[in-house]
Amino acid sequence: MKFANLRKGLVVRRLNRFVVEARDEAGRMFPLHLANSGRLRELIVPGRELRYEPCDGDPCRKTAGRLQLLRNEAGLWVCIDAVIPNAVVGEALGDGALEAFRDYPEVRREHTMGDSRLDFFLSNGGQHAAIEVKSVTLVESGVALFPDAPTERGLKHLHELARLCSEGLRAAVIFLIQREDALRFTPNDRTQPEFRAKLREVRKLGVQVLAYDCRVTEREIRLRQPVPVEL
Repeated sequence: MKFANLRKGLVVRRLNRFVVEARDEAGRMFPLHLANSGRLRELIVPGRELRYEPCDGDPCRKTAGRLQLLRNEAGLWVCIDAVIPNAVVGEALGDGALEAFRDYPEVRREHTMGDSRLDFFLSNGGQHAAIEVKSVTLVESGVALFPDAPTERGLKHLHELARLCSEGLRAAVIFLIQREDALRFTPNDRTQPEFRAKLREVRKLGVQVLAYDCRVTEREIRLRQPVPVEL
């Protein structure tokens, strides 16, 4: 996925859950929409370099734009927009870059099935697969961690995947790490220990648990390679 018209800035502070105050090279201050409810404490640091997409419409009509990238302490770009992972996975599915799902030519996004709204619903004749995608931004000492903040919604999604699996569908959760410095992925016990227990439970019931990292530059973000999952 390519970024368009990203502009430069520096972090000033996080004003609230969905707004970050930034300043440009001339010292002008402006608010940016943050499409991520995680804590992001290691990334939203005063003085850190950022990139944002200017916008005029919802949901950032009251801000100067939408925050997309932040540099981490090692100088690598991290994509912090939690909406982008679906676009990256969708692009990878269309390009055949996700080897585990190459046999499914039909891809539907945001598909409703009963009480479940799936990020992706794949078909191959009479075979079907359901995929949920989770955004991962937190990496500590090479270990990608999710969630960054407690997520009841994430637990519900795992429950739904297990239910679909019990009904004969192939089901998977993909943790998309929006940076390229992760050596492995594991659930974040410090934030929500029950998430690991639920993930182990649904894997035993047949849900696939996958993780991939991304190549992130100022121009684009692309799925890079699978990352080992440790539960």
